Amino acid sequence: MTSPAPDAAKLDRLVAAARRSAAQRESGYREQALKIYPWICGRCAREFTRANLRELTVHHRDHNHDNNPPDGSNWELLCLYCHDNEHQRQLEAAGGTTMQTARGNSATHSPFADLKSLLQQKDSKP
Repeated sequence: MTSPAPDAAKLDRLVAAARRSAAQRESGYREQALKIYPWICGRCAREFTRANLRELTVHHRDHNHDNNPPDGSNWELLCLYCHDNEHQRQLEAAGGTTMQTARGNSATHSPFADLKSLLQQKDSKP
């Protein structure tokens, strides 16, 4: 016994409504933040003008994009690079960056592992 196929038109309407809602919410807090705060990255202090304003993003301090108080207390303006760095730091803090082994944490790369043999090869060549 198979279940009835989902109504494609209903699904399309639902997805479209969700996208509209997300876009409206995003544009709303971005516009508010740009009115409240000076157009300067909160980390690197890079200044922005209308010409490059698209590179200035709104960062949610608590990482909850639905927490948008009208006073802007959960927002800070960050340039694209600082915003990416902030989220990368959060990912690393949450997941760790080293490989877990039976002896504990260890590095996954050893840049000088074969250095001695490479130097010996170089010395033996005329």
